[in-house]
Amino acid sequence: MSGSDYYLDTSAILPYYRQEAKSGAIQDLLISLTPPLLLSSLSRVEFASALARWVRMNELTDSQADLVQVTFDQDVQSGLFRVTAVEGSHYNLAEKWISKRATSIRTLDAVHLACAHSLGATVITCDIILSNAADILGLQARLV
Repeated sequence: MSGSDYYLDTSAILPYYRQEAKSGAIQDLLISLTPPLLLSSLSRVEFASALARWVRMNELTDSQADLVQVTFDQDVQSGLFRVTAVEGSHYNLAEKWISKRATSIRTLDAVHLACAHSLGATVITCDIILSNAADILGLQARLV
């Protein structure tokens, strides 16, 4: 399957770079897909934020975080991921969905879903709340 049919939210990207409970499943899934896999500029910011949090919580050293960041950046540059810009239309759609009050979706997750929707992509996530919201909103999602 083509990776351009799939949008990864940040919860699905992080286990690819750090050993977590879902790492094996995410690695197997990403290997099975043909690049590029889609993500947004929001994912890049959230990725950096997670690294900073892990350093603050002494889960990674600065040098380990730097290595993870460089590896992620190289994967983007090599074409494993295609980063799409978050646009005003994504915020508008996210606001519309949140305003319906039909889900318990959080702000940034709604933006991720709006990006995936605009790309016609299935969301890959490790976040059950995001996955449930996608189902309620009529989007395709794959919970890992």
